[in-house]
Amino acid sequence: MLPARTLRQETLLVLALSLGASAVSALISFVGSLTASGALADQAARLNTSRAPDRPWLDLAWQVFGIATALVPVALVAHLLTRESRWHLSGRQGQGGGLRSIGFDRTRPGFDLGRGAVLAAAIGGSGLALYLAAVQAGFNLTVVPESLPHVWWRIPVLIASAVQNAVVEEVIVVGYLLRRLGQLDFSPWAALAVSSVLRGSYHLYQGIGGLLGNMAMGVVFVLLYRRWGRVGPLVVAHALIDIVAFAGYALFAGKVDWLPTP
Repeated sequence: MLPARTLRQETLLVLALSLGASAVSALISFVGSLTASGALADQAARLNTSRAPDRPWLDLAWQVFGIATALVPVALVAHLLTRESRWHLSGRQGQGGGLRSIGFDRTRPGFDLGRGAVLAAAIGGSGLALYLAAVQAGFNLTVVPESLPHVWWRIPVLIASAVQNAVVEEVIVVGYLLRRLGQLDFSPWAALAVSSVLRGSYHLYQGIGGLLGNMAMGVVFVLLYRRWGRVGPLVVAHALIDIVAFAGYALFAGKVDWLPTP
């Protein structure tokens, strides 16, 4: 088995290249929002923004580039888990090498899709209610899920972005991180706390509602991962939640009174 020091360094590097860096960025962004003039609800947290609105072909190239490069840390995790299997390490969740060891494969598509859809329906509705309440209470920025030009690739890019978010977050913050923390002798509750706090922290740019809501989601996802032994359903659920959020905003922003817009 690899030494604990090596596992710690590896884990910190993976996080520094991915969602750990996002957490620091979110904290800086939130401090900037707190110190800006005006209430949080009057400020906007913008996702899926245009890089070249006057040149759709160039904008599309930037969007595809951003989605592809965001998945590089997942490829790194797959490499590290494959290396682990070659060292004959025994993990606490799943069987096999690579991403299969955390249940991200095609061996149980029906299970992943079915459980993921039910979980998305349960989490999505409560998450929307919490967001609306947080904005109304002044604890959250107004989240703008997309501001892409109205071109043919708008919805496909939003769907791809949602899937990318789901894969990166669930593979790294649940499957990989819990595995490494277990190997580093973290207690189950301590590992759950680290995973859920990390998930909430990189959503802090949205405000306190984004922090707390995603921490709660993180707790649920960790418990279900331990029950199911697979991140597959979590990826499906997360992707569906984000697809509805991104595409729903694109379709209904400015057309319904209850959806906050800048």
